[in-house]
Amino acid sequence: MSYSSLNYFEPYTSIHRELFVDGCIILVDKPMGWTSFDVVNKIRAKIRYGFDIKNIKVGHTGTLDPLATGLIMICTGRYTKKIDELQKESKKYEGTIFLGATTPTYDQESEPDQFFKVDHISDDDIEKARIQFSGELSQVPPIYSAIKVRGQTAYKMARKGKTIELKPRQVHIHQLELTRIDQHTLTFSAHCSKGTYIRSLAYDIGKWLNSGAYLSSLRRTAIGEWSIDDALTVEDVVSLIEKGSK
Repeated sequence: MSYSSLNYFEPYTSIHRELFVDGCIILVDKPMGWTSFDVVNKIRAKIRYGFDIKNIKVGHTGTLDPLATGLIMICTGRYTKKIDELQKESKKYEGTIFLGATTPTYDQESEPDQFFKVDHISDDDIEKARIQFSGELSQVPPIYSAIKVRGQTAYKMARKGKTIELKPRQVHIHQLELTRIDQHTLTFSAHCSKGTYIRSLAYDIGKWLNSGAYLSSLRRTAIGEWSIDDALTVEDVVSLIEKGSK
């Protein structure tokens, strides 16, 4: 698969207006606290201003939660037509899972609402959980997600206290590694299919262990053949656009 990419343009003085209009992929390391749309909006505004393009299409190929960091792929210009295709790529993640509590959002965005014992969980149980949650899975997404329910966004309905039932979906965990580093903490790495919610995976692992769990940190390290090692920071992207537009 061959695409133009801002990340691989050398010398960077080659950056020009047509690059963004004709289309390119920008690999970005999303910082914690930013939404994926924050990154899109920042880059779109810089391209519009720097190259005097009033209507430049900019989009991303898959959302990362605000508390997550790591790789997002930004498409510009005609490459936005490739977003549906690129969204089908598998993803790789790494992070930590907290054992012994649950949160409504399945991560640290909300406070724990239930607490559980963890002293019954053995290393053998962790290995059995790894095997149990590898391969084909039926997974229910978190109600605090961007999934549409009767035309409304699920997380907005959940915040209003509305009852939501999301249907399970089939996902595939190609590879899963779980390592217990203390009584309450698991580190993990996962290679999974499109549509997999790592927050749900953490929650389900806790439930299977007869305890509770939530996602305590998450970093996306790869999308298909693209790696976080090749990603630019938001500041780097902005700087390159500014230099290229002078």
